[in-house]
Amino acid sequence: MTEWGLTIDCARPGELAEFWALALGHEPLPPPEGFASWPEWLTSVGEPEESWDDGAYLRDPSGAGPTISFLKVPDGKVVKNRLHTAGAKYVREYEADGKPDHVLMTDPEGNEFDVV
Repeated sequence: MTEWGLTIDCARPGELAEFWALALGHEPLPPPEGFASWPEWLTSVGEPEESWDDGAYLRDPSGAGPTISFLKVPDGKVVKNRLHTAGAKYVREYEADGKPDHVLMTDPEGNEFDVV
């Protein structure tokens, strides 16, 4: 069982969770026991509907990989992120000693990461 997780600050948690679930083969966390859906649970705890996309959560179905949380934050991306993983939009390829070294890519919000 995984004992660590990764949290990514973003503007649209639900959208990014869908992207990374597809890219990594992760799945959304199921709602708490006794509830058929997250909206049902959020309603039961009095959470206003306008805040339902303030967070999204994924897990590795095998339990081997980390959980991934996406949290809505008001401020946008300022500098290069330090997340290195796979998937998304190609930006450019970097070389080292005349050979391909890594590729810079971005997720749907422009968060940069390298594929090495």
